[in-house]
Amino acid sequence: MSVIHYNSCPVCSSLEIHPVADVKDHSVSQQVFSVWECADCQLRFTQDIPDALAIMPYYKSDAYISHSDTSTGLVNSLYHRIRRITLQQKLKLLQAKTGKKTGRLLDIGAGTGAFAHTMLAAGWEVTGLEPDEGARAMALKNYRLSLRPSMEIYQLPTASFDAITLWHVLEHVHDLQGYVQRFAELLAPGGKLFLALPNYQSTDAKKYDTAWAAYDVPRHLYHFSPLSVETLLQRHQLKVQELKAMWFDPFYISMLSEGYAHGKSNHAAAFLTGLRSDLAAVRSIRKASSIIYMAAKA
Repeated sequence: MSVIHYNSCPVCSSLEIHPVADVKDHSVSQQVFSVWECADCQLRFTQDIPDALAIMPYYKSDAYISHSDTSTGLVNSLYHRIRRITLQQKLKLLQAKTGKKTGRLLDIGAGTGAFAHTMLAAGWEVTGLEPDEGARAMALKNYRLSLRPSMEIYQLPTASFDAITLWHVLEHVHDLQGYVQRFAELLAPGGKLFLALPNYQSTDAKKYDTAWAAYDVPRHLYHFSPLSVETLLQRHQLKVQELKAMWFDPFYISMLSEGYAHGKSNHAAAFLTGLRSDLAAVRSIRKASSIIYMAAKA
C-alpha cells in the first residue's frame, strides 16, 4: 500500500510537528493510525495515510453513511431524521449569507446527493462533485442527479459560483492546498465559501480523546482547529468572516464515541456529553463540536 508521510505541516508547512495520539479505525479496518499535531497552526493530521487510490477500500462499508445512505440502526436512523431538518437550515443559511434566493452552487463531496437535490429544488443551478462511483450512482437513482467525479474541479470555469459548499468534506481531500486555491479561483465576485468541519478542540473531543468518533482515521486526513482553518484560507487570500456551530453534531458523534470507548452504547451519557459540548459552544463558538466556516475572498 502506498502511504504519504508528512515531514512538515500540510497547512502551514511548519517543521514543528510531533505525534500526539494513536487512533483506531473502528468502522472499517480496525487498524491503528498515528495522529500528529503542528505546534504553530494547531492542525492535527493522520500520519502515513494511504494515498488517494489506496484509501478507497477504507470507505467500503455499510457503516459509512455518507456513501451508503443506510438507515439501519438507531444512530443512522436519527442521522436521517436530523438531516431532513439540517438540509433546510443549510438552504436558508446559503440564501441569507449570499443574499440570493437562487444562484450558482458548487457542492463538493456531494455524497448521495441529498443537499444538491434540496438546492436544485429551491431553484439553484447546482454542480455536484463526488469521488465515489457508488454514491454517484445512488444520487442518480434517488434524485436523478448527475454528479461529476471530483477531479473535474480542476476543469471548472473560474469565477463561476455564488456559493461553494463542503459539508464535512475538506478533511478527506488529499490535495488540500490545491483544492483551497481552486475555491479562491472558482468563487464569483461576492461569492461565499461554506466549510463544515469537526473541531478536535471541542468539549466532546476532549472527553472521548482517542475514541472520539470524528477522528475517523484514516478517512479524515486532517483534524482541524479554528486557527488551522483560518491559517489555511489566508494562504489563498480567503478570509473567514463568520463561524456557526452545528448543534446536532455532538449528540451524533457522542453516540458513536460511547460505543468506541466502552464497547457498547450509552445513549444517556452521549446525550449529556452532547449537551455539555453545545453549552461550551454557546460560551465560545470556537469550542463547538463541528463548525461551519463562512469565508470570502480577502
